[in-house]
Amino acid sequence: MKGLKTLNLLLVLCSITYASEELTQPLDRYISDIKKDKFNYLYKQNEVDGAKLRDSWIAPLKLNYIYTKKNSYDRDQEQKSASIKMDQTIFQSGGIYFGIKYANYSKKYANLTVDMQKRKLVKDAISILMQIKQTDLKIKKQKLQIKNSEISLAQKKEQYLNGQLDSGFLDNAIIERNFVIQSLYDIQTSKERLISKFKTISDLKYENLAIPKLDKLELKQFLNHNIILDISNSDMEKLRYFSNITVAKYLPKVSFIAGYNWQGESLLGGSFQSPETTFYDYGLKVSMPIDFSTFNDIESTKVQYLKSKIEVEDKKIELIAIYEQVMQNLKNYEKKKLLSLENKEIYEKLLKDTKELFGAGYKTQYDVDLLENSVAIAEIDYKTFEIDKQLELLTLYEMYKND
Repeated sequence: MKGLKTLNLLLVLCSITYASEELTQPLDRYISDIKKDKFNYLYKQNEVDGAKLRDSWIAPLKLNYIYTKKNSYDRDQEQKSASIKMDQTIFQSGGIYFGIKYANYSKKYANLTVDMQKRKLVKDAISILMQIKQTDLKIKKQKLQIKNSEISLAQKKEQYLNGQLDSGFLDNAIIERNFVIQSLYDIQTSKERLISKFKTISDLKYENLAIPKLDKLELKQFLNHNIILDISNSDMEKLRYFSNITVAKYLPKVSFIAGYNWQGESLLGGSFQSPETTFYDYGLKVSMPIDFSTFNDIESTKVQYLKSKIEVEDKKIELIAIYEQVMQNLKNYEKKKLLSLENKEIYEKLLKDTKELFGAGYKTQYDVDLLENSVAIAEIDYKTFEIDKQLELLTLYEMYKND
């Protein structure tokens, strides 16, 4: 398959030999339920904030109720009044339309930002998983190198006891054996650290997980479906409509105003009670602010918008540089893979010849074992470099989407 069409294909599982499997699980399966809940609440918050901003042009109704009691000329009186007032903008020189568009892009920008955070966390989980699998390979390789060092030590012992070597060569063999064993301990410690990090992100058992097989992306694919560029473009559109809102703020505005009033008055302890009165009013109001900072305010938002347009192009240049660097790294890892294959072929040829010589009595079992381990080490190197390639591609897939 030439280029995966969505970051969700990070979940196309494969074995350590990268045999592709059918996509059956959602992208966020790699992260824990707590992390997923956190992101869900962030999306809900964006939804609420977006709706609040979108409807901010709708003015509230003002409800008032007043009750007063007073004593005048030794008489207790009470007064009651209530009113409903509305002052709703119905035309703002395009400000209402621009405000709704601004709210929509603000929500889109916020959701894309959360998407990016989520992708980053999923990428971290997959990256750590890949590193754990790679560390398993390094442990296998290190154990083979320990076997080789032990074979070398055994050979040096025999040669020393036979008087063919002095003690210095034997000491070096012992030091070499201790060094490769200590290196194994260091690798095992690194693996435990990776496992600990993985557990902070995921609820899954790393032992039961396979790592994904990622295919190389074309530059056009990478840029056309890039979440970083989507975020930058959303921010640009958001600032464009905010600039329009700022201009509209200083232009004529038409509002519909209406009100309903009721009031009553009575004399406590007496028979006097004034009749209740009600009245209403409605009409239109036209207004336009005169502010000496108008030009500076408009110019400031315009500059922000123009700056965001440049930032989109600048971000594209950065992404192209990242892509090119990843492609160069992939070429280098491919060279290393080919070198490991060449080494394997060399060791296999030597092993075949050595076995024949061993059968004829010219070589020892030590020689055969050393070469068998070298063949296995070359195979492990090949698999290790393949995971390095996948880690490089993961850098691109973190930003790749096709929604």
